[in-house]
Amino acid sequence: MKLLRVVASYFKNCRDNFMIDLISKSKRTSEDKEYELHEIDEGLYVYNTVAFVGKNASGKTTAVELLDCCYSILGEFRVENKTYQYDHVTLDIIFYHEGMIYRYFTKLEADASLENKAVFTDQHIFQKKYYKSRSKSVYDERDFKEMEDLGSLPEDTSIVFFVLKKKQTRALYFDSEGKGASTYQLLFKALRNYKISTEVLADIIHIFDENICGLQMVDDNNYKLLYKAEQKIVSDTELVHLLSSGTTKGILLYTMAAASLQMGFDLIIDEIENHFHKTLVENLISFYKDKMVNRNKAALLFTTHYCEVLDLFNRRDNIWISKSKEKVYLENMYENFDIRTELLKSNQFNSNAFDTAVNYEELMNLKRKLME
Repeated sequence: MKLLRVVASYFKNCRDNFMIDLISKSKRTSEDKEYELHEIDEGLYVYNTVAFVGKNASGKTTAVELLDCCYSILGEFRVENKTYQYDHVTLDIIFYHEGMIYRYFTKLEADASLENKAVFTDQHIFQKKYYKSRSKSVYDERDFKEMEDLGSLPEDTSIVFFVLKKKQTRALYFDSEGKGASTYQLLFKALRNYKISTEVLADIIHIFDENICGLQMVDDNNYKLLYKAEQKIVSDTELVHLLSSGTTKGILLYTMAAASLQMGFDLIIDEIENHFHKTLVENLISFYKDKMVNRNKAALLFTTHYCEVLDLFNRRDNIWISKSKEKVYLENMYENFDIRTELLKSNQFNSNAFDTAVNYEELMNLKRKLME
Protein backbone atom coordinates (compact mmCIF):
# COMPACT_ATOMS: atom_id res chain seq x y z
CA MET A 1 0.00 0.00 0.00
CA LYS A 2 1.25 3.48 -0.87
CA LEU A 3 -0.40 6.81 -0.23
CA LEU A 4 -0.43 8.80 -3.48
CA ARG A 5 -2.38 11.99 -2.74
CA VAL A 6 -4.56 13.66 -0.16
CA VAL A 7 -6.84 16.66 -0.58
CA ALA A 8 -8.27 18.06 2.66
CA SER A 9 -10.61 20.84 3.70
CA TYR A 10 -11.32 22.23 7.18
CA PHE A 11 -8.21 20.50 8.52
CA LYS A 12 -6.72 22.74 11.21
CA ASN A 13 -6.00 26.13 9.59
CA CYS A 14 -5.57 24.85 6.02
CA ARG A 15 -7.04 26.43 2.95
CA ASP A 16 -9.82 24.43 1.35
CA ASN A 17 -8.58 21.72 -1.03
CA PHE A 18 -5.19 21.62 0.69
CA MET A 19 -3.27 19.05 -1.37
CA ILE A 20 -0.18 16.90 -0.92
CA ASP A 21 0.78 14.84 -3.99
CA LEU A 22 3.38 12.08 -3.65
CA ILE A 23 3.57 10.94 -7.30
CA SER A 24 6.53 12.25 -9.29
CA LYS A 25 5.63 15.14 -11.59
CA SER A 26 8.73 16.16 -13.52
CA LYS A 27 10.88 14.21 -15.95
CA ARG A 28 12.43 11.06 -14.48
CA THR A 29 16.09 10.48 -15.29
CA SER A 30 17.88 7.18 -14.74
CA GLU A 31 19.71 8.80 -11.82
CA ASP A 32 16.39 9.87 -10.29
CA LYS A 33 15.06 6.33 -10.59
CA GLU A 34 18.13 5.06 -8.78
CA TYR A 35 18.36 7.61 -5.97
CA GLU A 36 15.13 9.61 -5.69
CA LEU A 37 12.16 7.44 -6.63
CA HIS A 38 10.44 4.13 -5.90
CA GLU A 39 8.66 2.32 -8.73
CA ILE A 40 5.65 0.74 -6.99
CA ASP A 41 4.14 -0.54 -10.24
CA GLU A 42 5.27 -0.35 -13.84
CA GLY A 43 5.63 3.33 -14.67
CA LEU A 44 4.20 4.49 -11.32
CA TYR A 45 6.83 6.35 -9.29
CA VAL A 46 6.64 7.85 -5.80
CA TYR A 47 9.32 9.68 -3.82
CA ASN A 48 11.65 8.11 -1.28
CA THR A 49 12.09 11.48 0.44
CA VAL A 50 9.73 14.46 0.70
CA ALA A 51 10.55 17.76 2.42
CA PHE A 52 8.33 20.53 3.75
CA VAL A 53 10.11 23.85 4.32
CA GLY A 54 9.06 27.36 5.21
CA LYS A 55 9.06 30.06 7.84
CA ASN A 56 8.11 29.47 11.44
CA ALA A 57 4.32 29.18 11.84
CA SER A 58 3.91 28.68 8.08
CA GLY A 59 2.15 25.31 8.37
CA LYS A 60 4.90 22.70 8.02
CA THR A 61 3.66 20.78 11.04
CA THR A 62 0.10 20.97 9.75
CA ALA A 63 1.18 19.26 6.53
CA VAL A 64 2.84 16.31 8.25
CA GLU A 65 -0.02 16.00 10.74
CA LEU A 66 -2.36 15.65 7.78
CA LEU A 67 -0.17 12.84 6.44
CA ASP A 68 -0.22 11.21 9.87
CA CYS A 69 -4.02 11.43 9.88
CA CYS A 70 -4.20 9.67 6.50
CA TYR A 71 -1.78 6.94 7.55
CA SER A 72 -3.80 6.38 10.73
CA ILE A 73 -6.85 5.71 8.59
CA LEU A 74 -4.94 3.46 6.20
CA GLY A 75 -3.15 1.57 8.97
CA GLU A 76 -5.49 1.52 11.96
CA PHE A 77 -8.77 2.46 10.21
CA ARG A 78 -9.26 5.02 12.98
CA VAL A 79 -8.28 8.57 13.94
CA GLU A 80 -7.88 9.02 17.67
CA ASN A 81 -5.85 10.81 20.33
CA LYS A 82 -4.76 13.60 17.99
CA THR A 83 -4.08 17.18 19.05
CA TYR A 84 -6.42 18.77 16.50
CA GLN A 85 -10.18 19.02 16.06
CA TYR A 86 -12.01 16.52 13.82
CA ASP A 87 -15.27 18.37 13.20
CA HIS A 88 -16.19 18.97 9.54
CA VAL A 89 -12.82 17.79 8.17
CA THR A 90 -13.17 16.32 4.67
CA LEU A 91 -10.55 13.98 3.25
CA ASP A 92 -10.10 12.78 -0.32
CA ILE A 93 -7.37 10.11 -0.18
CA ILE A 94 -5.96 8.24 -3.18
CA PHE A 95 -3.74 5.21 -2.56
CA TYR A 96 -2.28 2.24 -4.42
CA HIS A 97 -2.73 -1.35 -3.25
CA GLU A 98 -2.02 -4.63 -5.03
CA GLY A 99 -2.37 -3.38 -8.59
CA MET A 100 -5.39 -1.17 -7.90
CA ILE A 101 -5.85 2.55 -7.38
CA TYR A 102 -8.35 3.47 -4.68
CA ARG A 103 -10.02 6.78 -3.97
CA TYR A 104 -11.50 7.17 -0.51
CA PHE A 105 -13.69 10.09 0.53
CA THR A 106 -14.95 10.80 4.04
CA LYS A 107 -16.09 13.52 6.40
CA LEU A 108 -14.94 13.48 9.99
CA GLU A 109 -16.83 14.56 13.08
CA ALA A 110 -15.90 14.43 16.75
CA ASP A 111 -17.21 11.49 18.73
CA ALA A 112 -20.19 12.45 20.91
CA SER A 113 -18.59 10.88 23.98
CA LEU A 114 -15.62 12.30 25.86
CA GLU A 115 -13.23 10.04 23.97
CA ASN A 116 -10.71 11.73 21.69
CA LYS A 117 -11.59 10.03 18.42
CA ALA A 118 -13.17 10.82 15.07
CA VAL A 119 -16.41 9.52 13.61
CA PHE A 120 -16.50 8.74 9.87
CA THR A 121 -19.52 10.03 7.93
CA ASP A 122 -20.51 10.15 4.26
CA GLN A 123 -17.90 7.55 3.31
CA HIS A 124 -17.30 6.42 -0.27
CA ILE A 125 -14.55 4.31 -1.78
CA PHE A 126 -13.82 3.91 -5.49
CA GLN A 127 -11.40 1.66 -7.34
CA LYS A 128 -9.81 1.10 -10.72
CA LYS A 129 -7.17 -1.19 -12.15
CA TYR A 130 -3.76 0.41 -12.64
CA TYR A 131 -2.29 0.23 -16.15
CA LYS A 132 1.08 1.60 -17.22
CA SER A 133 -0.58 3.14 -20.27
CA ARG A 134 -2.65 5.28 -17.88
CA SER A 135 0.17 6.24 -15.53
CA LYS A 136 -0.38 9.92 -16.33
CA SER A 137 -4.10 9.77 -15.51
CA VAL A 138 -3.99 8.04 -12.12
CA TYR A 139 -6.23 10.73 -10.66
CA ASP A 140 -8.73 10.82 -13.54
CA GLU A 141 -12.12 10.52 -11.82
CA ARG A 142 -13.87 9.05 -14.87
CA ASP A 143 -12.15 5.68 -14.52
CA PHE A 144 -13.15 5.03 -10.91
CA LYS A 145 -16.08 2.81 -9.96
CA GLU A 146 -17.64 2.97 -6.52
CA MET A 147 -17.44 -0.11 -4.32
CA GLU A 148 -20.89 -0.79 -2.93
CA ASP A 149 -22.54 -3.10 -0.37
CA LEU A 150 -19.36 -3.35 1.66
CA GLY A 151 -21.08 -4.00 4.97
CA SER A 152 -21.37 -2.06 8.21
CA LEU A 153 -18.76 -1.04 10.76
CA PRO A 154 -18.71 0.98 13.99
CA GLU A 155 -18.93 4.69 13.22
CA ASP A 156 -15.36 5.25 14.43
CA THR A 157 -13.96 2.73 11.92
CA SER A 158 -13.22 3.57 8.29
CA ILE A 159 -14.58 1.46 5.42
CA VAL A 160 -11.00 1.34 4.13
CA PHE A 161 -10.96 -1.78 6.31
CA PHE A 162 -12.85 -3.65 3.58
CA VAL A 163 -9.93 -3.01 1.17
CA LEU A 164 -6.86 -3.35 3.38
CA LYS A 165 -8.39 -5.95 5.74
CA LYS A 166 -5.68 -6.01 8.39
CA LYS A 167 -4.28 -3.40 10.74
CA GLN A 168 -0.69 -2.67 9.83
CA THR A 169 1.88 0.03 10.45
CA ARG A 170 1.78 2.20 7.34
CA ALA A 171 3.82 5.04 8.83
CA LEU A 172 5.25 6.27 12.14
CA TYR A 173 4.97 9.92 13.12
CA PHE A 174 7.80 11.46 15.14
CA ASP A 175 6.89 14.95 16.32
CA SER A 176 9.24 17.72 17.44
CA GLU A 177 8.32 17.50 21.12
CA GLY A 178 9.89 14.14 22.01
CA LYS A 179 8.33 11.44 24.18
CA GLY A 180 9.68 12.33 27.62
CA ALA A 181 9.84 9.57 30.22
CA SER A 182 8.03 7.15 27.90
CA THR A 183 10.83 7.32 25.31
CA TYR A 184 12.60 4.15 26.38
CA GLN A 185 9.36 2.21 26.80
CA LEU A 186 8.57 3.08 23.19
CA LEU A 187 12.12 2.18 22.18
CA PHE A 188 11.99 -1.35 23.55
CA LYS A 189 8.43 -1.85 22.30
CA ALA A 190 9.69 -0.95 18.81
CA LEU A 191 12.58 -3.38 19.16
CA ARG A 192 10.13 -6.19 19.95
CA ASN A 193 7.39 -5.30 17.47
CA TYR A 194 9.67 -4.67 14.51
CA LYS A 195 12.25 -7.35 15.36
CA ILE A 196 15.23 -5.02 15.47
CA SER A 197 18.38 -6.81 16.62
CA THR A 198 20.39 -5.85 19.69
CA GLU A 199 23.37 -5.36 17.36
CA VAL A 200 21.51 -2.66 15.42
CA LEU A 201 20.48 -0.99 18.70
CA ALA A 202 24.10 -1.04 19.92
CA ASP A 203 25.26 0.63 16.70
CA ILE A 204 22.57 3.30 17.03
CA ILE A 205 23.45 3.99 20.67
CA HIS A 206 27.15 4.41 19.84
CA ILE A 207 26.30 7.03 17.21
CA PHE A 208 24.87 9.27 19.91
CA ASP A 209 26.91 8.37 23.02
CA GLU A 210 30.03 6.21 22.89
CA ASN A 211 30.03 6.00 26.70
CA ILE A 212 26.94 3.77 26.71
CA CYS A 213 28.24 0.20 26.57
CA GLY A 214 24.93 -1.53 27.22
CA LEU A 215 21.22 -0.86 27.73
CA GLN A 216 18.67 -3.49 28.68
CA MET A 217 15.06 -3.34 29.83
CA VAL A 218 14.51 -4.89 33.28
CA ASP A 219 10.77 -4.23 33.56
CA ASP A 220 8.23 -1.66 32.35
CA ASN A 221 9.91 1.23 34.19
CA ASN A 222 13.50 0.18 34.91
CA TYR A 223 16.62 -0.36 32.82
CA LYS A 224 20.08 -1.81 33.23
CA LEU A 225 22.56 0.79 31.99
CA LEU A 226 26.27 0.13 31.46
CA TYR A 227 27.79 3.61 31.30
CA LYS A 228 31.57 4.20 31.28
CA ALA A 229 32.06 0.63 32.55
CA GLU A 230 29.75 1.32 35.53
CA GLN A 231 26.55 -0.73 35.68
CA LYS A 232 23.44 0.60 37.39
CA ILE A 233 19.67 0.08 37.45
CA VAL A 234 17.80 3.28 36.63
CA SER A 235 14.15 4.18 36.16
CA ASP A 236 12.85 5.51 32.85
CA THR A 237 12.64 9.02 34.34
CA GLU A 238 16.20 8.81 35.66
CA LEU A 239 17.43 7.54 32.29
CA VAL A 240 15.90 10.47 30.44
CA HIS A 241 17.57 12.93 32.83
CA LEU A 242 20.88 11.06 32.90
CA LEU A 243 21.37 11.06 29.13
CA SER A 244 21.22 14.17 26.95
CA SER A 245 17.97 15.05 25.23
CA GLY A 246 19.74 14.69 21.88
CA THR A 247 20.88 11.17 22.76
CA THR A 248 17.43 10.14 23.97
CA LYS A 249 15.62 11.53 20.96
CA GLY A 250 18.31 10.33 18.54
CA ILE A 251 18.26 6.72 19.76
CA LEU A 252 14.48 6.53 19.43
CA LEU A 253 14.37 8.26 16.04
CA TYR A 254 17.13 6.16 14.48
CA THR A 255 15.46 3.02 15.86
CA MET A 256 12.20 4.08 14.20
CA ALA A 257 14.14 4.71 10.99
CA ALA A 258 15.70 1.24 11.18
CA ALA A 259 12.23 -0.26 11.61
CA SER A 260 10.91 1.79 8.69
CA LEU A 261 13.74 0.69 6.40
CA GLN A 262 13.52 -2.97 7.39
CA MET A 263 9.71 -3.23 7.28
CA GLY A 264 9.02 -0.85 4.39
CA PHE A 265 6.65 1.59 6.09
CA ASP A 266 7.06 5.35 5.89
CA LEU A 267 8.55 7.63 8.54
CA ILE A 268 7.18 11.13 9.16
CA ILE A 269 9.37 13.53 11.15
CA ASP A 270 8.50 17.04 12.27
CA GLU A 271 11.67 19.18 12.45
CA ILE A 272 14.16 16.52 11.45
CA GLU A 273 17.09 18.64 12.62
CA ASN A 274 15.77 19.18 16.15
CA HIS A 275 18.62 18.33 18.60
CA PHE A 276 20.74 16.74 15.85
CA HIS A 277 24.02 17.57 14.16
CA LYS A 278 23.52 18.35 10.48
CA THR A 279 25.63 15.32 9.50
CA LEU A 280 23.19 12.99 11.28
CA VAL A 281 20.31 14.54 9.36
CA GLU A 282 22.12 14.17 6.05
CA ASN A 283 22.99 10.53 6.79
CA LEU A 284 19.41 9.71 7.72
CA ILE A 285 18.19 11.15 4.43
CA SER A 286 20.89 9.25 2.54
CA PHE A 287 19.65 5.94 4.01
CA TYR A 288 16.30 6.41 2.26
CA LYS A 289 17.98 7.26 -1.03
CA ASP A 290 20.21 4.18 -0.98
CA LYS A 291 18.39 1.17 -2.46
CA MET A 292 20.87 -1.20 -0.81
CA VAL A 293 19.66 0.11 2.55
CA ASN A 294 16.09 1.00 1.60
CA ARG A 295 15.17 -2.28 -0.10
CA ASN A 296 11.50 -2.26 0.92
CA LYS A 297 10.53 1.12 -0.60
CA ALA A 298 10.06 3.12 2.58
CA ALA A 299 9.72 6.89 2.37
CA LEU A 300 10.99 9.65 4.63
CA LEU A 301 8.66 12.66 4.88
CA PHE A 302 9.92 15.53 7.00
CA THR A 303 9.82 19.21 7.86
CA THR A 304 13.03 21.17 8.26
CA HIS A 305 14.57 24.60 8.76
CA TYR A 306 17.90 23.39 7.35
CA CYS A 307 17.58 24.43 3.73
CA GLU A 308 21.10 23.04 3.13
CA VAL A 309 19.82 19.45 3.34
CA LEU A 310 17.69 20.13 0.27
CA ASP A 311 20.89 20.19 -1.78
CA LEU A 312 20.84 16.40 -1.30
CA PHE A 313 17.72 16.32 -3.48
CA ASN A 314 18.25 15.98 -7.22
CA ARG A 315 14.59 16.70 -7.88
CA ARG A 316 12.42 19.68 -7.02
CA ASP A 317 8.90 18.20 -7.18
CA ASN A 318 9.37 16.43 -3.84
CA ILE A 319 9.92 19.73 -2.01
CA TRP A 320 6.88 21.60 -0.70
CA ILE A 321 7.07 25.18 0.57
CA SER A 322 4.54 25.99 3.27
CA LYS A 323 3.06 29.46 3.57
CA SER A 324 0.42 31.14 5.66
CA LYS A 325 -1.69 34.11 4.64
CA GLU A 326 -4.75 33.85 6.88
CA LYS A 327 -4.83 30.14 5.94
CA VAL A 328 -2.05 27.60 5.44
CA TYR A 329 -1.23 26.47 1.90
CA LEU A 330 1.56 24.68 0.04
CA GLU A 331 3.50 25.51 -3.09
CA ASN A 332 5.54 22.94 -4.99
CA MET A 333 9.10 23.94 -5.90
CA TYR A 334 8.79 22.37 -9.36
CA GLU A 335 5.26 23.47 -10.25
CA ASN A 336 5.14 26.94 -8.73
CA PHE A 337 8.65 28.34 -9.18
CA ASP A 338 10.85 28.80 -12.24
CA ILE A 339 14.20 27.90 -10.66
CA ARG A 340 17.18 26.72 -12.67
CA THR A 341 18.01 23.12 -11.77
CA GLU A 342 21.77 23.67 -11.68
CA LEU A 343 21.51 26.21 -8.84
CA LEU A 344 21.84 25.06 -5.24
CA LYS A 345 18.45 25.00 -3.53
CA SER A 346 19.97 26.35 -0.32
CA ASN A 347 21.26 29.42 -2.17
CA GLN A 348 17.80 30.01 -3.57
CA PHE A 349 16.33 29.87 -0.09
CA ASN A 350 18.95 32.19 1.30
CA SER A 351 18.30 34.67 -1.50
CA ASN A 352 14.56 34.49 -0.65
CA ALA A 353 13.50 33.12 -4.04
CA PHE A 354 10.58 31.36 -2.31
CA ASP A 355 9.56 34.23 -0.02
CA THR A 356 10.58 32.26 3.05
CA ALA A 357 13.19 34.55 4.61
CA VAL A 358 13.01 35.74 8.20
CA ASN A 359 11.59 39.26 8.50
CA TYR A 360 14.80 41.27 8.73
CA GLU A 361 13.02 44.53 9.52
CA GLU A 362 11.33 42.99 12.57
CA LEU A 363 14.67 41.63 13.76
CA MET A 364 16.18 45.11 13.50
CA ASN A 365 13.21 46.60 15.38
CA LEU A 366 13.87 44.16 18.21
CA LYS A 367 17.58 44.99 18.18
CA ARG A 368 16.85 48.73 18.42
CA LYS A 369 14.51 48.21 21.38
CA LEU A 370 17.10 46.09 23.18
CA MET A 371 19.67 48.87 22.67
CA GLU A 372 17.47 51.54 24.25
